[in-house]
Amino acid sequence: MTQLEAARNGDVTPEMQHVAKREDLPESVIQSEVAKGRMVIPANRVHLSKRLEPMCIGIASLTKINANIGNSAVTSDVEEELRKLHMAVHYGADTVMDLSTGKEIDAIRRAIIDASPVPIGTVPIYQMLEELGGDIEDMKPQHFLDMCEKQASQGVDYMTVHAGLLLEHLALTTKRITGIVSRGGSLIAKWMMAHRQQNPLYTHFEDLCDIFREYDVTWSLGDGLRPGAIADASDEAQFAELHVLGELTRRAWKKGCQVMVEGPGHVPMDQIDMNVKRQMQECDEAPFYVLGPLVTDIAPGYDHITSAIGAALAGWSGAAMLCYVTPKEHLGLPDAEDVRQGVIAYKIAAHAADLARHRKNARNRDDALSRARFAFDWNEQFRLALDPETARKYHDETLPQETFKSAHFCSMCGPKYCSMKITQEIREMAEADAAGTSQPMAIQLP
Repeated sequence: MTQLEAARNGDVTPEMQHVAKREDLPESVIQSEVAKGRMVIPANRVHLSKRLEPMCIGIASLTKINANIGNSAVTSDVEEELRKLHMAVHYGADTVMDLSTGKEIDAIRRAIIDASPVPIGTVPIYQMLEELGGDIEDMKPQHFLDMCEKQASQGVDYMTVHAGLLLEHLALTTKRITGIVSRGGSLIAKWMMAHRQQNPLYTHFEDLCDIFREYDVTWSLGDGLRPGAIADASDEAQFAELHVLGELTRRAWKKGCQVMVEGPGHVPMDQIDMNVKRQMQECDEAPFYVLGPLVTDIAPGYDHITSAIGAALAGWSGAAMLCYVTPKEHLGLPDAEDVRQGVIAYKIAAHAADLARHRKNARNRDDALSRARFAFDWNEQFRLALDPETARKYHDETLPQETFKSAHFCSMCGPKYCSMKITQEIREMAEADAAGTSQPMAIQLP
C-alpha cells in the first residue's frame, strides 16, 4: 500500500512514526493528515531501501523548503551536482529536485539518489525530451509513461507533471507579458499546438497513477501556466489550470496516490494570501508547493531576496513547501554558492512563517540565540545561527582574537555604546538598590 492507502486503512507506518518524532507531533495526527490528503510523505520504496530519511509536507507540520539542482546542456557534471546536493542538505533543504537537462542524466540521478537522505524530485519531461533529441513534437504518450517508470524505478520520490494544462487554456495566455514560463508547460503547449490534440498527460492520467502507486511516488501537480511576471499574476489562465489541478488531485487520491500541488512564481504581496486560499479551496487542502513567489520583477541577481519575501508570506498563509530561488534565477545555472544562498534565504522564510503560524517549538531556537546574544556568548550564537560559518566570519573580520569571543561588545558599538551591556549594568544597579546597598532608583525593573 501507499502511505495514503495505509493511513486511510488506519495504519501507522514506520515512515509515519519517523515523521511524528521529527515533527514532535502525535502519530495519530500524522496518520490522520495523510489520510485526508493534507499531508504527504514522499518516500519511494526504492529510495527507502537506501538512505532516505522520511519527512512530511503539509499544513500541520513545519514549513519545508526545496532546493533545485541539475545540469544543463551547457555546464555541470556528476561531481558538481553532488557538491550542490551536499550544500543544499548541509544548510537545511528538506527536499531536492534534480532538474538536469543535459548529458548523463541517468548517472547524475543515480548518484544523487544514492547520496541523498532527503526526498528527490524530478520533472520527467526534461529527460524524455533529451532522449528524443530535443523535438517535443516527436513525443508519444508511451514515451512519457516509460520515462516516469524509469525514474520511479531509480528511486525518485516525487515528480512534477504538467497534466492540468489543457488545449483550451492556451488562448488565455496570449495577452501575457511573459507567456508560458514553465519549461514543462511550454513543451506540452507546443505539443498540443503541433498535434491539435488534448494534453496526453491529462488523457493518460490514470496510467500515470498506476506507475506512481506501484512505487509510492508522490504527485507534484505542475502549474504549467504559473505567472512569470507581476503583470501576469492571478489571471484567468492561472486559475483555469488550478481548477483542473483540483480535479486531478481527487482523481489521484481515488487511485491511492499521494498529491501535492505546485503554485505560482510571481505574485505581488497583496495577492499571495488569496492565491494560497484559492488553492486550498480548489484542491481540497492538498499541500501547496510554491516557487517563491517573487514579489517584484526589478531585481535580477537578488531574486533570492525578492522571492523569500513572498515565500514567507505564502508560508504564513498556509503553503506547505517553498521552492527556493537563487541569485542566479533568470540569469544562469546556479553553482554551489548560489545553492547555499538560496537555501539560507528560504530557511529564513520558512522559519518566519512557522513563527507567524505559532508552530510547535518554532521559537525555541530564536529564544536560545537571543539569550546567547544578551549574554555575549559569541560561540553559542555562531552555533545556533542558520549559517554559523558566515556569522563567525563577519564577527572575526574586525575582532578576530580569541579574547573577543568573550568580550561584552562587538565592533559595531564598541565597549561604551552597547545597549545590551548598558542594560546589564542597569539591572545590576537595580539589584543593588533592592539589596539596599546604593541610593534608590526612580524606576522598577522586573
